[in-house]
Amino acid sequence: MSEPSPTPESQPTDAPTNEVEVPATETPIVEEEVPVDPLTAALADAAQWKDMAYRNAAELDNFRKRAAREAQEARAYANADLLRSLFPIIDNFEMGLEAARQESEKSMIFMGMSMVQRQLTDFIREMGVIELEALNKPFDPNLHEAMAQEIRDDLTEGTILRVTRKGYKQKERLLRAASVIVSAHTPVIAEPAA
Repeated sequence: MSEPSPTPESQPTDAPTNEVEVPATETPIVEEEVPVDPLTAALADAAQWKDMAYRNAAELDNFRKRAAREAQEARAYANADLLRSLFPIIDNFEMGLEAARQESEKSMIFMGMSMVQRQLTDFIREMGVIELEALNKPFDPNLHEAMAQEIRDDLTEGTILRVTRKGYKQKERLLRAASVIVSAHTPVIAEPAA
């Protein structure tokens, strides 16, 4: 005869069980909703809308200022391409003026060309363009384009000796870099080791 299987009551208490004890669920504490005063709620909403209105007004004001600044810059620099196209014409005109000067400074051609050059100079000055001063200045790669170097030990290295093409600037914007010839020192040749 077989033995009867033990019942749960008959099992020893120190034996491990596969059951996991689940803690008793606590009933959540429900906070009672405090009635909101309609006046306080309306004042809070009004303050929120007022703050939003101030922020939007400030954003609109900033947008207007930015748009005005961009329009001003566009007007100031709108002619930059036209001026860049004009610079080679001025260069050629000045070469012709120099040739006329060498023939005779009293000739009608030279005097007429001098008047036209003055008008061109006045026109570009009215457009806010200034010629870069380069002669005898230190070389600046942001403003000058070095075309060649010339050995001159009597000057500081990097001094501009000659300007081969004038440079121009409109306010703070560089329109054309000046092409220049820069001084250099005699290179030191190391003697071979014996």
